[in-house]
Amino acid sequence: MSRWTEADIPDQTGRTVLVTGANSGLGLRTAQVLAARGAHVLLGCRSVQRGETARRSVQGSAEVLELDLADLHSVRAAAEKVRELDVLINNAGIMAVPAGRTVDGFERQFGTNHLGHAALTWLLLPALRQRPGARVVTVSSLAHHYGHVDFADPNFDRRPYTLRGSYGQSKLANILFARELERRAPDVTSIAAHPGLTVTELTNNMASAHKSAVLRIGGRISHLFSQSVEMGALPQLYAATAPEARGGQFYGPGGFNEFRGHPTTAKMSAAARDDLAANRLWELTTKLTGITPDLP
Repeated sequence: MSRWTEADIPDQTGRTVLVTGANSGLGLRTAQVLAARGAHVLLGCRSVQRGETARRSVQGSAEVLELDLADLHSVRAAAEKVRELDVLINNAGIMAVPAGRTVDGFERQFGTNHLGHAALTWLLLPALRQRPGARVVTVSSLAHHYGHVDFADPNFDRRPYTLRGSYGQSKLANILFARELERRAPDVTSIAAHPGLTVTELTNNMASAHKSAVLRIGGRISHLFSQSVEMGALPQLYAATAPEARGGQFYGPGGFNEFRGHPTTAKMSAAARDDLAANRLWELTTKLTGITPDLP
């Protein structure tokens, strides 16, 4: 895995890949690289207009799939359009947004980052399980290290809402879900990844949208330690394509504190390695979304 780069990606001809949040940032870069390697890429985007703009920057076979992860009706409608799928990359996300609710009434970050992706993954399992070597890559974050899943109140109905607490919970949920999927779906390889500190539209918007001077200054300082989108996308590209990538693993940048660098095995928090919590989250997610995954 030493200094793995885009040049190491095997030929993807004949494979279909769905990338959520593919209109910008890590998702768009991932879509561009995979299409250039021969894959047919579905750009999962909330805005079809923005998706079409992004598609024009993709050199290769690509189409836009309308998908709003904050609306389970939209998730179901998108999944129904996908008949064949080799790789699902759960890349989209929102970060440190003010308190709010999804269409279905879930807290926005937990609902979008975890519940929307879990529902999409489950609904696409029949398509994935038809394809040998199918993979699901779920993008988490270094923020999972301070995450805690409150099973009694995951949607902040009773406890005070905090930007940090909500985001950390959603990113921890991403890893727990990826690990439990690997355990429960033996014919689909499930892997988690994170981009380190990468400058994207998401981080720029977070820094500019908040009135808190601490958040604004913190966002500017993080730029000093961050890396490009091209480098930040490498861990999820590695997880999606490298023959040696293993199910149940977590990949991220190999540099100082996993902030930047080439892909390597990343550190999971003790909470992310909790098998009982992963099982409990799976059951909670089934209850909240009303979706029972089609698994043996």
